[in-house]
Amino acid sequence: MQTVEDDDGARYLLLKRSDESSLVRDPETGAERYVGTDDLSPVEGVSALETAAREVDEPIRRLLSAVHDDRTLGLLLVLDARGPLAVRELLAFDTLCESDFHGTVAELRAAGLLEECEIAGERGYGTTQLAAEALSSLRGSGGE
Repeated sequence: MQTVEDDDGARYLLLKRSDESSLVRDPETGAERYVGTDDLSPVEGVSALETAAREVDEPIRRLLSAVHDDRTLGLLLVLDARGPLAVRELLAFDTLCESDFHGTVAELRAAGLLEECEIAGERGYGTTQLAAEALSSLRGSGGE
């Protein structure tokens, strides 16, 4: 497989190539179709596997990249369900030490999943819209 793009800049996964036509898959829809081989050009520096990952919505891809364990996922789920919470309250939820907590929060903020806010005069955190969308999708796929 290879990442290719057409004359309009749309990216595809190249599945089969012949002299006249090539079979490509749209990574966002999964639809496969034949296009003229001359209408495609390779995209340098973009992995075919990265292109294939675009089949998953961006909010979920971002969440998957940033969440490395159940504790981090739990933090996001609690903040999403209960709304923004003060740091002091969040630290009382678990045995997570303060430096580990702040490291986790920094990673989630860098990923665009948490945002800092003020709660009753104290620093706190809440989920971003991106995180809320991803968590909603994940909750919807679980058995209830």
